[in-house]
Amino acid sequence: MDRSIRERLLQGALLQGRFMRQILTDTKNMLQDRIFLKKAVMIAFPVALQGMLNTVVNLVDTMMIGTLGETAIAAVGLANKVFFVFSLLVFGVVSGSGVLAAQYWGNQDVKNIRKVLGLALTIALTGSVVFLTPSVIRPELVMRIFTTSESAISVGAAYLAVAALSYPFIAITNTYVAMLRAVGQVKAPVIISSVTILINIVLNYILIFGHCGMPALGVVGAAIATLLARIVESGAILCVVYISHSPIASRLRELFGYSRAFIRQFAATCTPVIANEFMWGLGVTIYALAYGRMGDNAVAAITIAQTIQDIAVVLFQGLSAATAVILGNEMGAGELKRAETYARNFFILQFLVTLAAMALCYAIRGSLIGMYTITPEVARDVNLCLIVFILYMPFKMFNFVNIVGVLRSGGDTRVCLFIDTSGVWCIGIPMAFLGGLYLKYPIYVVYAMVMFEEAYKAVVGYIRYRQKKWLRNLAVELG
Repeated sequence: MDRSIRERLLQGALLQGRFMRQILTDTKNMLQDRIFLKKAVMIAFPVALQGMLNTVVNLVDTMMIGTLGETAIAAVGLANKVFFVFSLLVFGVVSGSGVLAAQYWGNQDVKNIRKVLGLALTIALTGSVVFLTPSVIRPELVMRIFTTSESAISVGAAYLAVAALSYPFIAITNTYVAMLRAVGQVKAPVIISSVTILINIVLNYILIFGHCGMPALGVVGAAIATLLARIVESGAILCVVYISHSPIASRLRELFGYSRAFIRQFAATCTPVIANEFMWGLGVTIYALAYGRMGDNAVAAITIAQTIQDIAVVLFQGLSAATAVILGNEMGAGELKRAETYARNFFILQFLVTLAAMALCYAIRGSLIGMYTITPEVARDVNLCLIVFILYMPFKMFNFVNIVGVLRSGGDTRVCLFIDTSGVWCIGIPMAFLGGLYLKYPIYVVYAMVMFEEAYKAVVGYIRYRQKKWLRNLAVELG
């Protein structure tokens, strides 16, 4: 072998060895950093648990509705795409405002935290009205956007017209929960979610099937149960905030009155996040246009698969929420070096949790699929969709922590907007229509094509993370 080639191979091996030793050292340091682990667990676990509880109720919803047949599953799944886009708009509002609130809390600036709450609440409630109006007035027209199946349109419209009434209450709850997380108060929302989810499940059982003297309302009963549970949840959150004298317990006048500097900072930080989540959500909803034209069985398969996937995803929603809050607090306090170390720790933690989640999802997928009343063909497609999801998990979960947690925590939201929207609109959507409508591939193949966007986002996102432009103290910049 040529000497120069041997030297290059030796240099490559040495670099690889140093890289592996550095990873092992960083992992050891992360596991020994009790302060970091305590902070991460105290925020990530309650957020993940709350997400898990919401996923459980969605799982139970789908299982109960599944007894009504594949058309009912497909109809409710498509009707909930409206809620999906709305929830992402709200998530964009509360995620962006949560970044500012976390940094203000690191700087102990309660006055500006309350102004962030007021502006976020105004935008979220306005958005809820925008989505509620067409869903209540013309639900059939909204359903026709997603499917050409007349039976799915009829069933979905009946569900949507009632479920949409819950949107303003969801806006209130999510905004206050995000502000509570920013100031480190995460236990109360979990307890409230636990109670309201139990209410939702019980009401589902009573209203869908007609127990306790109530008529069997089918999918409309599920929508009524959701509405009542959301009303209880928002009321309970407000009671906790004001009875406990939380830092975000504000008088009405404290929620308004914004300086120009504040408006500029809020717009610069939050507008790209709102646009990011809305454009990403709109893009993902367009996937449903392709799926909806592949038939009710394809829609049922992808709906069930994504409901099961949410069990794994909530772990990383909790981890990304903890990342955003903890890094935001550190940068707001001026501890940029510590924030950089914590970001690296979160990536290591994310990788370890991803490996465990992949193994768990693979092991229990059969048991979860068996809980649904579906045909063998749909069950097979659900299984294959889940295997696709498992294979893409390392990319998807890295993106959760990096985009939603690390990059946004320092206000690098414009780049997050570019990464997310370019992935969906330039890769995901073309793949969905190419595979589903032109090539007419099975749903699991189309899903694998769509998920390639996660690999693209991981590469571009990692490059941006390494540039360190997200390391910023927004509280000081506002002054």
